[in-house]
Amino acid sequence: MANIIKAFCFISFAISIFTSCKQVYTPKPSGYLRTDFPEKKYQSYKGAMPYSFEFPVYGEIVPDKQKGAEPFWINIEFPKYNGKIHLSYKKLNKNLANYIEETRKLAYKHSSKADAIDEVIIRNDTTNVYGIFYDIKGNAASSVQFFVTDSNKNFLRGALYFSAQPNKDSLAPAIVFFRKDVEHFIQTLKWQK
Repeated sequence: MANIIKAFCFISFAISIFTSCKQVYTPKPSGYLRTDFPEKKYQSYKGAMPYSFEFPVYGEIVPDKQKGAEPFWINIEFPKYNGKIHLSYKKLNKNLANYIEETRKLAYKHSSKADAIDEVIIRNDTTNVYGIFYDIKGNAASSVQFFVTDSNKNFLRGALYFSAQPNKDSLAPAIVFFRKDVEHFIQTLKWQK
């Protein structure tokens, strides 16, 4: 009887060792790196431009040096985040409708990759700033585009870009963060005389 108990204990011990050593693999869901963003702080920009505005202290004003760039075209660059707000200015000469249509076409070029494009009217009677903010959802190259004008002399088009493969999930935190900077830019924009 003692041998039966010893054999039973040995078999139980052996089974428990073999079953406890079995490794169960559970795949981890794919994720994205966490990005820490700075505190929102703004500074005024009043250069030799036909417009002034406030921009983030973590941004840099850089003249646009691309081929075809015109005077007063600038970028607000965010080197740490591989992003920029591209700004292109045009002096109006009874051609406002042409610039508005060109901007609309540029925004809707993203419709093949976009899930939706929402248009938000911009209207600030105090600063004489009017326009449309295009909020582009999905895997588009630019998720935020806009134009503003005084309807008489000045026209300014802007777009937020990241130097990264468009992926709405991985870029979502950055898009939300920098969209607020674009909104602040528009709210503080003033035309210079």
